[in-house]
Amino acid sequence: MTDLFPEIAPYISHQLPVDDLHTLYIEEVGNPQGIPALFLHGGPGAGCESYHRRFFDPNRYRVILFDQRGCGRSTPHAELQANTIDDLIEDIEQIRNHLGIERWLLFGGSWGSTLALAYAERHPQRVSAMILRGIFLCREEEIQWFYQQGASRIFPDYWQDYLAPIPQEERGDLLNAYHRRLTGSDDIARMAAAKAWSVWEGRTASLLPNDAVVDFFSSPRNALSIARIECHYFVHQAFLRPNQLLEEVDRLKDIPGVIVHGRYDLICPLSSAWELHRAWPGSELQVVADAGHSATEPGTRQALVEATERFVGELA
Repeated sequence: MTDLFPEIAPYISHQLPVDDLHTLYIEEVGNPQGIPALFLHGGPGAGCESYHRRFFDPNRYRVILFDQRGCGRSTPHAELQANTIDDLIEDIEQIRNHLGIERWLLFGGSWGSTLALAYAERHPQRVSAMILRGIFLCREEEIQWFYQQGASRIFPDYWQDYLAPIPQEERGDLLNAYHRRLTGSDDIARMAAAKAWSVWEGRTASLLPNDAVVDFFSSPRNALSIARIECHYFVHQAFLRPNQLLEEVDRLKDIPGVIVHGRYDLICPLSSAWELHRAWPGSELQVVADAGHSATEPGTRQALVEATERFVGELA
């Protein structure tokens, strides 16, 4: 079975100020002369983890990873000001110019797939190929499915803990109820809401329980940035027009892509990946029969590494 490459440390890291408020943490791993690839993490607000470096052959790829605004090692932490998808797209262009890269492969899962699609549709000439996992088109029905009603029927026990910080009279609009607490001045209420929001996601991310995933999401620092930034984006429909990513998918017509999606992904159901694949002729859809949403599941890891290996031959 194909699996992750061995652990690797960055050969260089950068702190890049992108405006008067935000400074991004960026790292590079692999071969400085290799095929440029940009890793886009999920959330928004989750930040990068060390295993994200390991989807790529370090002898063949120059991999760039960065923590998006407000999360991970970027500063200020959990900041919502000047934090929109247009800001993130511009950040990617600043990184590309700063590093002197002409075109790169985009690798993104969950929210990372959203951002990859939005960037590629804005700058298709800068994208050589795409590897996307756990497709999230950030449409209203997808947000409602996970945060209001849908996934709640599959995980009613976990759902009760997600509901706990919100009084009964506010549960008809959970997204905005959470937003009020996550942006409010009550530190205790904010942290309780952040923990409940983030743990709900961590518990439902994999087909089988995975304590490491839940631990990442439940860490107070991670929970705060994930919950605040996700909720900020989702109450604003990710700052996208309704169905924008599918409507503009024709801009990807010259870009090859591999879409990897778990059959039992209950955070981002398979229907979005199916719709994207049907609208994007240059894409290949691989449905992992025994996986949920997480990139850490064995079949998903295998499919993603096989995709990076495929593009070594096509892009070299």
